[in-house]
Amino acid sequence: MNFSRRPVEAAKMIINPSHEELKILAQEGNKTTIYNSASFISSVRNRSAKKTYIVEDGVPLGVDQQGISIAEANRIADEVHEYLKQQEVIRLDRRMGLHPDFSLHCRLFITTRFARIPLKWNIMLFPSVEPEAEPDLLSIYVPEWPERVIFCHPLSYTTYILGTDYFGEAKKSFLRMAMFRTKTEGGLGFHAGSKVLRIKLPGGELKDAGFLLFGLSGTGKTTLTMHDHNLTPPEQAIIRQDDVVMMNPQGYCYGTENGFYIKTEGLDESQKVLYHAAQSPEAIFENVKVNDDGSIDFNNTELTSNGRGVIRREDVLGVDSNIDLDKAHRMIFITRHDKMVPPVAKLNPHQAAAFFMLGESVETSAGDPTKAGQSKREVGTNPFIVGLEGEEGNRLLEILEANPDMECYLLNTGSIGMGGNRPGVKISIHASTTILKYIATGEIKWQTDPDWGYQIPEHIPELDMTVYDPRSYYTKEEYLSMVQQLREERIRWLDKYPELKLEIKNTIKQPK
Repeated sequence: MNFSRRPVEAAKMIINPSHEELKILAQEGNKTTIYNSASFISSVRNRSAKKTYIVEDGVPLGVDQQGISIAEANRIADEVHEYLKQQEVIRLDRRMGLHPDFSLHCRLFITTRFARIPLKWNIMLFPSVEPEAEPDLLSIYVPEWPERVIFCHPLSYTTYILGTDYFGEAKKSFLRMAMFRTKTEGGLGFHAGSKVLRIKLPGGELKDAGFLLFGLSGTGKTTLTMHDHNLTPPEQAIIRQDDVVMMNPQGYCYGTENGFYIKTEGLDESQKVLYHAAQSPEAIFENVKVNDDGSIDFNNTELTSNGRGVIRREDVLGVDSNIDLDKAHRMIFITRHDKMVPPVAKLNPHQAAAFFMLGESVETSAGDPTKAGQSKREVGTNPFIVGLEGEEGNRLLEILEANPDMECYLLNTGSIGMGGNRPGVKISIHASTTILKYIATGEIKWQTDPDWGYQIPEHIPELDMTVYDPRSYYTKEEYLSMVQQLREERIRWLDKYPELKLEIKNTIKQPK
């Protein structure tokens, strides 16, 4: 028995409606904002990770992945296709990526009553070049299906999304398959934002530094990716992508999307790039509180703390015509700790591969709202890996060793010293954006951390480093106890992945 793509037949098929036609189809449930933008409320308001499966057919399951048998996948798919024969369905073809070496034809089928989902997805990707050709990636989406189940068949690059109306499932279904495809071709797909910082060096010359920023939803990845760092011309921040990029073995990073899918909780004027884009009439909001007068309350979490917005690339200040990075000169692994992880640490290649595998953060409402705020680890901060997770850490190490001009950093966007002998300090957005700026210029002075072996900052221009010294908040015994506990947790996590190279694991066990 095998699994293969099936043709989609429908009582009525609406093929590649225009964006204006999609707006008309999606009128039901729309509440117009004061900016004349659309807003919708979904029944499901976060990804259904526990209901997501990989078809067990030719690709080994990773430790953190759930499998579904070919027989069960075939049974469900057959029922779905019989159902669709009686339904009105939208078919939408879009293009992911613009580079000749990375450009994928994506096709979405979805029942018309949920036209708000393709309306948003239409913004996220680019016009298809050959819409009638066989798609590279295919998703079949039936939100009204009585059972909630999402499964993908990697070898046919096909995904079924059933029983949920959360837009993120459509968006991620294509990105998940694209990342797997990139891995089979010798590269790596990353859940990461990308940008260029054009910075004036101490000698006065301008230099472009390409950045990748990794982080789980809600940890500050999009906020930092979209931030302008308060730079003034000729210095500037140039935004490329905010969610997923594909890296080849030379460190070139292909962009994927044309739009941005932002978390809106707490959005205000201090995040001026995002706030400006959110005021466009072409923005589309999802599960955000819109008052009767059309005003938007980004601080109201009655609906969910995972409010979202889809914004057009052209409405974002600081973008240019390029979505790719010529080189990922700086790779930033964003984490959220509240006690002893420094605001930034510089990593060697083995340490970088280890912290990529650790993927440390806290759970957010975008993943599992019932565990929001709890400690969490996710390899590569990427919940969408298909196949053995350890292979990704090994591949990253190979790329870093082959490209010594690529530097890696751990960035804590949480706090320092919480629960210590004096009040701890929150690491502000300003502190994090300042750190990234001086990572670009190379003006941070480093020293070796005796417990972890990575480099920690001795001096960062504009910042008072005394408040960021985690040791100053605890007794020596308390601090050493926390170090030992964290080390044991990290070792246990890395030991889950037998295929991961021993030298990567040893950088946590025996730091040098």
